[in-house]
Amino acid sequence: MLIPHDTRIALDTVVDLMNTAPQGERADELADLPELHDFLHAHKVSGVGDLGPDDLRAVREVREKFAAVFSAPEARIAAPLINQLVAGAGTTPQLTDHDGYDWHVHYFAPGASVADHLAADCGMALAFIVVAGEQERLRRCEAPDCGRAFVDLSRNRSRRYCDSRTCGNRLHVAAYRARRKEAAG
Repeated sequence: MLIPHDTRIALDTVVDLMNTAPQGERADELADLPELHDFLHAHKVSGVGDLGPDDLRAVREVREKFAAVFSAPEARIAAPLINQLVAGAGTTPQLTDHDGYDWHVHYFAPGASVADHLAADCGMALAFIVVAGEQERLRRCEAPDCGRAFVDLSRNRSRRYCDSRTCGNRLHVAAYRARRKEAAG
């Protein structure tokens, strides 16, 4: 699947944003404004001014809406959720080439809040996935104690774990040890 660089960056951002949510024993990684600022800085989100408590609350709400898109069992359910996100952000497409990035499109309006910025750009990236008929690539890790979000960009859509170095390896090693124990027993 060919994905333009700006769409790929937005998909990585939405996945990382979703993975900040509290889950099981893992605490919320967007618990305060400094954590939100760090997230935005790490993802090079441009055009962000001063942040306040309302921004933090709004970004958490957008994060939950993205989670609903990932949980949608089919495109007919995901599409209205994405439409609501993008329309609510006051989408205003603009072609730009800033900060060393080649030409790409920003979908948020000039001066948009950080939540609207994320909803517009990341929402459009999710829309492109649905339009391409690739919604099944929006997944949750199948490791029993994980559930982190990821986009399966493998050629054959076979990825099952969020990170092969952690969840994938851990489960493969456990299965290997169980087979060895069974064979020895």
